Amino acid sequence: MKKPRPVEPSALRLENQLCFALYTASRALTRAYQPLLAPLGLTYPQYIVMLVLWEGDGLSVSQLGARLALDSGTLTPLLKRLEDNGIVERRRDANDERVVRLFLTASGRALHGRALSIPGELACRAGYEPDAAGLKSLNRLREALEALTRRLDDASTGRGCEADDP
Repeated sequence: MKKPRPVEPSALRLENQLCFALYTASRALTRAYQPLLAPLGLTYPQYIVMLVLWEGDGLSVSQLGARLALDSGTLTPLLKRLEDNGIVERRRDANDERVVRLFLTASGRALHGRALSIPGELACRAGYEPDAAGLKSLNRLREALEALTRRLDDASTGRGCEADDP
């Protein structure tokens, strides 16, 4: 891919920035989750931790961090709150005490059933019908965002735009 040329000054207007559109959409999405997660006693960051643990607990903190793209400095206070609330247990690995593994408590497993309506409710609040067409639209949006993330990650490791030949 060739390196882009400088653009018109209007390209630097806030409303023309992809980063700002994604930032405000992310904040709106987090706000939309708040009333859905409040009855479960979860914040949005705690919810995404729980999504991973509901798929299968026993993960190490580092495995969870890699899955969520979060560092231990962000995860540790999150996990402490979940543990204080009786939702997860942190246990040292029997074979390697440096490794901390995460396990759902009975309360943590019970939250799974209570959370089943959240994806559909959020889709509805975002204006997507809970039918096949609405779900297909949401899947296309998620896939586009995942592709954008991969391309930006590639660019940050030097595999992005290349300089034009002189």
